[in-house]
Amino acid sequence: MSSGPAGHVARSTDRPHPETATGAPVRRPSRTFLRTSDGVTIDAVYDPGAAVYDASGTPSAHPVFVVAHGFTGAVDRPHVRRVAQAFAPYGAVVTFSFRGHGASGGRSTVGDREVLDLAAAVRWARELGHARVGTVGFSMGGSVVLRHAALHPRETDAVVSVSAPARWYYRGTAPMRRLHWLVMRPEGRIVGRYGFGTRIHHRDWNPVPLSPVEAVPRIAPTPLLIVHGEADGYFPVDHPRMLAAAAGDQGELWLEPGMGHAEHAAGDDLLARIGEWVKGRAG
Repeated sequence: MSSGPAGHVARSTDRPHPETATGAPVRRPSRTFLRTSDGVTIDAVYDPGAAVYDASGTPSAHPVFVVAHGFTGAVDRPHVRRVAQAFAPYGAVVTFSFRGHGASGGRSTVGDREVLDLAAAVRWARELGHARVGTVGFSMGGSVVLRHAALHPRETDAVVSVSAPARWYYRGTAPMRRLHWLVMRPEGRIVGRYGFGTRIHHRDWNPVPLSPVEAVPRIAPTPLLIVHGEADGYFPVDHPRMLAAAAGDQGELWLEPGMGHAEHAAGDDLLARIGEWVKGRAG
């Protein structure tokens, strides 16, 4: 595998593009391993979706959606594929598995160094020729897209954070107390590896990374959308309200009645509205 810089392709299954009747190339779906700036290989998938390429191979004005899944997700999980399919009518889609998940290398740091994984995926989307990139993250991925936009300014054109925490170490709900056991205890990490297919790093954060609510003010002027379910069992609605308050006039908040947590709870109608929002803001 290549040892090139973050975002460069280590292995690709892309094929030469066929042509339409007008002579414009049509890019096929492809799968690749990317290498992050700290040397972790990341399994990534590209779907051209609604993006059309001109005769020079340049994508149309449609954006590319880079989707960041939640903890214990992976690029091949049905709920991640459903999200990708929902965004495909609005542009191209890049999905990937965070470190420690699926076929990607490394171990999960539960939102810390995952920012480097997202940076590699965004860079790959740019290398494919897309001028406009929207990042959409769910739960842990929602915190990652916020921190990525703050720490890597001007790499994205629109940011959507769904079901994200506002602050670290939250244990106020039973699901979050179970998650902390999974991450912090040796026996929990065994369950994570063999029960959920997620390899979790045993070291504590050092230093503690920038929190989502601290990251949000640094995102402006990039358009920001915060989406949260009013019935979220992991993070109550004070989390999205804290994020929205930190964003001020630069952010938009959607509180969804009856919605639970992350990808599993995001209905097709909500995903379509997010697709329209990114398509309209990422210009």
